[in-house]
Formats: sequence, structure tokens, C-alpha cells
Amino acid sequence: MSKKDIAKAAAIIKHGGLVAFPTETVYGIGADALNSRAVARIFKAKRRPYFDPLIVHIGNIESLKNLVEDIPKSAEQLIKKFWPGPLTIVFKKKSIIPDIVTAGFNTVAIRMPNHPMALELIRLSKCPIAAPSANPFGRLSPTQASHVKRYLYKEVDLILDGGKCQRGLESTIIDVSQNKVRILREGALPREEIEEYLGKKISKPVKFIGTTPGSLLKHYAPQTKLILLRKNEEFVKPQKGFGYLIFGKIEPHLMGCKDIESLSLKSDLVEAAANLFACLHRLDQAGLDVIYVKPIPNVGLGVAIMDRLTKSANTFK
Repeated sequence: MSKKDIAKAAAIIKHGGLVAFPTETVYGIGADALNSRAVARIFKAKRRPYFDPLIVHIGNIESLKNLVEDIPKSAEQLIKKFWPGPLTIVFKKKSIIPDIVTAGFNTVAIRMPNHPMALELIRLSKCPIAAPSANPFGRLSPTQASHVKRYLYKEVDLILDGGKCQRGLESTIIDVSQNKVRILREGALPREEIEEYLGKKISKPVKFIGTTPGSLLKHYAPQTKLILLRKNEEFVKPQKGFGYLIFGKIEPHLMGCKDIESLSLKSDLVEAAANLFACLHRLDQAGLDVIYVKPIPNVGLGVAIMDRLTKSANTFK
């Protein structure tokens, strides 16, 4: 899309409208984070409960200083290394940020996206942009503009098409608001990379934190029933109405099955992360009765992938 399109999107943001835009993680549905009425439109469009806080996107460090009470040394380290990028950091907020953005809590989740279109939109809008994923609440995250159009075409004022998202998983969320580093959500930046850079272990993810975006136990779900198999369990025999999501090469007894998606034929976790939601979207639109999924190796990005699959599953078989 052209600079003219981005300028049009920025004007919409300035006037309290909603714009869907790409980042390196997933597409977001954005509004002026300092405009309570505009932010309320996000919750209405997504049918998102007001107790679930939003992530605020910024384009420079000066903006951060205007939004948070302080920037701890640990946060400065993380920002220097990983911003712009798929890392969201939770700070104590200033009162300038409306309570609707943070669900009434005294902390705010902020990140600087690593996508030229997103950064230009923020720059031209001249405001921080509150932006959860551009999908109905609890449904599959969008990694292409077509996914946004499928769900929210009538709910947004403009969709900026930036092609396929590079990372394909939501950002990792780190909390520094209590003078220690805690990981609240596994995401596109593996925990191991953060630990290696900091030179220390950080607290493991908690299973449920109601104050963190994407932390609900049921989330990222397709409309089609999804069953996550247990470790080392084999797929059931293919039949009409069955779909399969695999990691690696297609197993012999699944050859010829038309409703099958491989996250990565070469078992590459980076590729699998980038393909996860796109594969699920395709299977979800195939008119299936059930989608069967095998567990992904629980290391590196596999941890974040398994978090999404576990939350999207209707049940374990």
C-alpha cells in the first residue's frame, strides 16, 4: 500500500477511528490510546471483555517516557536489545493513559513494532496506538489482511495490507513493574534469547494472569473443533470431515488427505511459528468437523506455539 494510504489511516486514527494494520507479529486493530471513546470501539468491534487490557504501540523512546512512571534498568537493557521487535514490556503507567486501556490496573503493556508500515502509521498519527489482534475475541489471530477482512471488515474504517506477517505469533510479554523481570506470555521472542542476553533465568510463565493480554485459558481458537493429541499419540485414520495440522513431513497413512497442513515440512520452528495461524485459518474454512493436532517440540518457539495450540484446543483426546 502507498504512503497516501498510511496517511489516510493516520487521519482516521486522529479522528477517533479504527484501523487494522500489520506488524511483524500479527495484524492489530488500532485506535488512539489516549482517546477513551476510540478505544471503546476496539472492545465493541472485537466483542472483547473490558477486563482484558490492551497493548499500546509506540514509535520512539520519547513516547515511552510520556506514558510510564519510570523505566527500570532491566527494561532499558531489554529495550536496547529487542526494540523495535516482538517484545511487550509491562510498566507502571502514568495517569495520561485511560483506564479502559489497562482494564483499570496501574500497569500498561507497551511495545515498539518492527514493521515499517506500523511505525509510519504511529509517526503520522502522532499518538500511541492501542492495538490488540484484529480478530473477534478468542478467535484465531490474523497474519494476513484477508484474515482481518474475514472477521472484521465491517468493524474497521480501513485495513492496511502489508502482506504476510513475518513472525506470525503474538509478542512475548515481560513484566518489569515490580522491580523484577517476569515473563507473562510466551511469544515470538523465545524466553531463552532473553535469558541469554540478561545472563540470568527469568520467572517461568504463569498459567493464568487476568491482567495480561492473551492470558485467558481459552483463546486463539478456530470455530472448528480442535483436538490436541497427547505426546506420542498417533493420528486417527483419515475420513471425511477430519483435518490435520502437522509439524514435519506428512506421515504415510495421511498421504492423499486433502485437508492437511504442515507448519514446516523441514521441522523448522521459526517457519512453524510464522505459518501457525495461516494454517489454522485454512483448515477452519474447509468445512471440517474436527482438526487433529500433534504436540510441537516444547523448546524455543515451540513453547509459544504449544501455548497457542493448548488455548485453542477444545479438549485433549
